[in-house]
Amino acid sequence: MSTGKHNVCLIDDDKVYQFTAKMILEATGLTSSIKTFFNGKEAIDFLCIPENQQEGSIPDVIFLDINMPIMNGWNFLEAFDQMKHELPKNIVIYVVSSSVDESDIQKSRSYPAVTDYVIKPINREKYRQLLSVLPQD
Repeated sequence: MSTGKHNVCLIDDDKVYQFTAKMILEATGLTSSIKTFFNGKEAIDFLCIPENQQEGSIPDVIFLDINMPIMNGWNFLEAFDQMKHELPKNIVIYVVSSSVDESDIQKSRSYPAVTDYVIKPINREKYRQLLSVLPQD
């Protein structure tokens, strides 16, 4: 089980969710940094900047919402799939949604980059569990 600290990325257009998720993630003691983006395009743009592709800037894990403006979670996954080979490490992606729709859950499983589908809300113990299985450098 990992006890290291991880770079986390939250991609969600809900400011309240971002704030509470950040507080809960910090409380796990398993994060070294938390970057937040309000839509998939902001996150893809960040990942595409060469200076951000240094190992220390790239997230270890992404918590990705589905329903967002500009670029939703599905569009992010399509774009990420095209560029992930350029990144210096594998990134674990959890699709995080309040949707319990079986078609969303099945669709998330069709993306090789997606590790799991997690239904909101997420408590500290669940975040701790999700972070504790991440590989350590």
